[in-house]
Amino acid sequence: MEEGKAADHTGSIRQSIDGIPYVMKQPFDFGFIRRYGKVFKVYDDQDSGNICFGTERGGERFFIKFAGAQTKRYEGEPDDAIARLKDSLPIYRDLKHANLVELVEAGEMGGGFAMVFRWAQGECMGRMYPEAHAKFMALPLDARLAVFSDVLCFLGHTAAQGYVAVDFYDGSILYDFESGKTTICDIDFFRKQPCVNDMGRMWGSSRFQSPEEYELGAVIDEVTNVYTAGATAFALFGGYQRTREHWQLDERRFAVASKAVSGERALRHASIAEFCRQWEK
Repeated sequence: MEEGKAADHTGSIRQSIDGIPYVMKQPFDFGFIRRYGKVFKVYDDQDSGNICFGTERGGERFFIKFAGAQTKRYEGEPDDAIARLKDSLPIYRDLKHANLVELVEAGEMGGGFAMVFRWAQGECMGRMYPEAHAKFMALPLDARLAVFSDVLCFLGHTAAQGYVAVDFYDGSILYDFESGKTTICDIDFFRKQPCVNDMGRMWGSSRFQSPEEYELGAVIDEVTNVYTAGATAFALFGGYQRTREHWQLDERRFAVASKAVSGERALRHASIAEFCRQWEK
């Protein structure tokens, strides 16, 4: 099947591949994606400069992240998006983990750069997907505790490998409602230590960001990710509210989570491991 292309009244380019529609800022030929099978899903509404495809080949499903095309929401240059995606490759290799999406291969193709992952079955916790988010938040407490345990395990692994989680938020968490498996995705902006804030406002969701992620020149480290862990706890067990009124667990765990999201770094736990020890008590 040939890829379809047509301009709409906004000036955007409406295309389709294997019958799946998507929108681009400029026309682009994605025929090379078919080497990974038939396309069943396109994710075109991102501001990162990447466009993503779900494909199926011989009973196997893949998730393909591609940079090099002018996507509809991206304001930068394709070459910059390519460079950022290439920079993320060692992150996925270094942080390989049972709860991280599995990288299959990566390389230059189609005039850009692509990373190919094994398809992770699940729905996203992120509030940008209202139906899936509501379903996620309706999970019983023991299921959400298991998800949080998986998140802590991965954040601990991240620290042990000398990395810091940047741009980790609810949209990074997938959950398979049938198997109960948690999968972490989209870790492109994680950084190797030592790390300082060189942006001012760093990548990420304000609901999960520590004060130092807004302060140019501030140290970004494991203590920063303790804040991330605490913010995730309040998302899962407090409906994103940081008050005792909304908290669904016991008083001691509320105190642990509250300490983790302290605005003063010195008042937080010194490490993810210390946070985990106090949480499990």
